[in-house]
Amino acid sequence: MKKNVIAFLTLYFHLSCAQVENVPEITTPTEPSYTTELVVPDVEIPWGMVFLPNGSLLYSEKEGKLIRFEYGKKKEVSGIPKTYVRGQGGLMGLALHPNFEQNNRLYFAMATPNEDASGGNTGIYSATLLGVTLKDVKLLYKAKPDTKKGVHFGSRIVFDKKGYLYFSIGDRGERDVNPQDITRDNGKIYRLNDDGSIPADNPFVGVDGAIEAIYSYGHRNPQGLVLHPETGALWEHEHGPKGGDEINIIEAGKNYGWPKITYGINYVGTKITDNKALPGMEQPFYYWVPSIATSGMAFVTGNKYPEWKGNLLVGSLKNSYLERLTIRDNRVVAREKIADGIGRVRDVVIGPYGYIHIAVEFEGIYRIKPN
Repeated sequence: MKKNVIAFLTLYFHLSCAQVENVPEITTPTEPSYTTELVVPDVEIPWGMVFLPNGSLLYSEKEGKLIRFEYGKKKEVSGIPKTYVRGQGGLMGLALHPNFEQNNRLYFAMATPNEDASGGNTGIYSATLLGVTLKDVKLLYKAKPDTKKGVHFGSRIVFDKKGYLYFSIGDRGERDVNPQDITRDNGKIYRLNDDGSIPADNPFVGVDGAIEAIYSYGHRNPQGLVLHPETGALWEHEHGPKGGDEINIIEAGKNYGWPKITYGINYVGTKITDNKALPGMEQPFYYWVPSIATSGMAFVTGNKYPEWKGNLLVGSLKNSYLERLTIRDNRVVAREKIADGIGRVRDVVIGPYGYIHIAVEFEGIYRIKPN
């Protein structure tokens, strides 16, 4: 019996790691098939972007400003609550309600301070957007405890096809206590109903002591969250430490391993763990070594880029480009740098008429136009 268990675990390890071996080298086209066009100039740290049904753009500035860009002009949206701007935290991810055209409901992630602003944590809000004013602002969820740590706020928000709201919160720099404990916030992907209530079929509903909003756990700092346009599956990427940025396909109740398993090491070069796989913990769909500092995530849809359709786009903060990953037979088979050297890419979305838009820190928001 013991030999059978050992054999199974050995097979599990090799099968789990097989999908992420033979990582393709990244390429840079000598003659790009696209040009970059600056759409919104003079931005600082634009964290999240959404396009409204009329084609105008909303984007968040980390310092706590929400900007509406329309007809070539910027207008600041009023009504944003007090933002806890610290380190990596501030006003972050944005999402529209699936029925936005009927209800004008906007959702945003924000580092939220405690009463005396001595600490904070990630909060998820909803509000009604009326022109350039937010009304009926509601705090749907706030992670606890508040902390002065300025790292790993997570921040991304997405709705699925059934109208459930998913959002990410990083481990807040407490890797040894938060990500693996479902009785604690942080280092998790969460799922709520659109009004902030807990879905009855969330994986930890009824589990003694568990936080019932949790959908998956064992995450470090997820800053990419998107639905696959064909399967509807929830895809996520997260920052590793030094090496080990990873893409995961999120399933209810699953443990994605951080920090018990990782392909990265500490920033000073020491080991975090010897384990890259353990029973009961999910392997990444894909990982990067060295890290590229992932941020923003989108699948290419529509017909503007016929050769790129179905490819996955991921921003690189560290290396200043947009990465295009070609996926075939459930594997990444090719990688390409888009807009190499453009700056720290914070977010990427598919905008009106199917054009790719990227938000670049201290530069602006660009459109990728096929030649």
